[in-house]
Amino acid sequence: MPEVEPALGAGPLLLIAAAAVGVLLFLIMKLKLHAFLALILVSLLVALATRIPLEDVVTTLTTGFGGTLANVALLVGLGAMLGRLLEHSGGAQVLADSLIGRFGEKRAPLALGVAALLFGFPIFFDAGLVVFLPIVFTIARRLGGSLLTYGLPTAGAFAVMHAFVPPHPGPVAAAELVGADIGLVLVFGLLIGLPTWYLGGYLFGLWAGRRYDVAVPPAEDDGGTPEAPDQTVAGTAPGVAGASGGARTGTATRPAPPGFGTVLGILLLPLVLIFLNTGLTTLATAGALDESSFVVRAGQLLGATPVALLITVLVAIVVLGRRRGESGAEVESIVNSALGPVCAIILITGAGGMFGGVLRASGIGTALADVLGDIGLPVIVAAFVVSVLLRVAQGSATVALTTTAGLIAPVIEATDGLSSIDLALIVIAIAAGATVLSHVNDSGFWLVSRFFQMDEKTTLKTWTVMETLLGVIGFVLALVLSLFL
Repeated sequence: MPEVEPALGAGPLLLIAAAAVGVLLFLIMKLKLHAFLALILVSLLVALATRIPLEDVVTTLTTGFGGTLANVALLVGLGAMLGRLLEHSGGAQVLADSLIGRFGEKRAPLALGVAALLFGFPIFFDAGLVVFLPIVFTIARRLGGSLLTYGLPTAGAFAVMHAFVPPHPGPVAAAELVGADIGLVLVFGLLIGLPTWYLGGYLFGLWAGRRYDVAVPPAEDDGGTPEAPDQTVAGTAPGVAGASGGARTGTATRPAPPGFGTVLGILLLPLVLIFLNTGLTTLATAGALDESSFVVRAGQLLGATPVALLITVLVAIVVLGRRRGESGAEVESIVNSALGPVCAIILITGAGGMFGGVLRASGIGTALADVLGDIGLPVIVAAFVVSVLLRVAQGSATVALTTTAGLIAPVIEATDGLSSIDLALIVIAIAAGATVLSHVNDSGFWLVSRFFQMDEKTTLKTWTVMETLLGVIGFVLALVLSLFL
């Protein structure tokens, strides 16, 4: 990133920053311009308005874009591949059935939520919810009661994992932009995300299920939407075929789904490797291990998030693909089909990095840091508030995450005394803010409303309230931890 001396004072820079956010919202909300194009255009306009030298403008834009994608594209792409392999093999059905068998039918909502938490590590919110819906519907019909009793804990689990835990694009992009360690973001994402889900997703889901009696859609409606999983494969439980495009139709026999231990082992493998890296790094920093030793350096390499996910994807290709009788061409097709849907997300996060790079180069971040210091607002609180405002205004959690991280990153650089733990918790605070108040401008709102067949009023009373609880609880936990760690 070229070093550019700010050409304007703090006041004009902050006005430009506010105008940039306003223009960004106008382009996305009113003109319906794609967020990728809107972020690029606003980044260019900010660079010109803040008088970054013309010969440095393009370099500033591309450096911010490329620096963000260096990690984001790898993690999101590998995570999507892993999720598609698990989805195609029937891992979701195996997880749900096994956990319900272990928890018992009385704790079916808890079992579904735990299964969704595990399956939600590599798979995105909308894809995970679509794969799990036939399972949720089947269990709700068998056990009775409101659909919300089973649906909200499941949807809440996917929402928490998608917002708080790498390799999902939001926390990965935010971590990259603010300079947080991905391993620590993963650790605190789980430490904060799990109790957040239990309180705001599971317990609220049980309460909402008692208060709102939402009927389970008729069986023939389960696959009645374009996004619903293919259920035409003979001898396959609903949801197993997934939306991967690799399902066979007619009476063709699909391989038996993997065992529960296999699915659990694949899901835990990247977590174990990443935790190994984080643990070795912590011990080396504390002086308990020699950081130059081969064991430490090898463990850090294997536990680096891109390498850990690469290893896991390769293991999944063998265990979930080739050993189950899929040909090399079929496995390649399954893996390839995972990349198309995440292309837009990767580009948007890269454009968010571009926006952040311009804000840093222009001096806006330093000016914002000075203002926050004058009013005494901690960075973690400011990050949450800005993220909430952007989330409510334009709906997209990804745009809220990347834009907020871009705004806050220069503030962090200008703030002394922030530890690596503080940076990880700031990422969680941004993710929490980007979760709250999902309403009519959020695609997730309509996804839940449509699949659960609820009207807008009921969706606002249930889904929107749950999302707000998840965001507020997650932020409070992050704030409390930042005060003590």
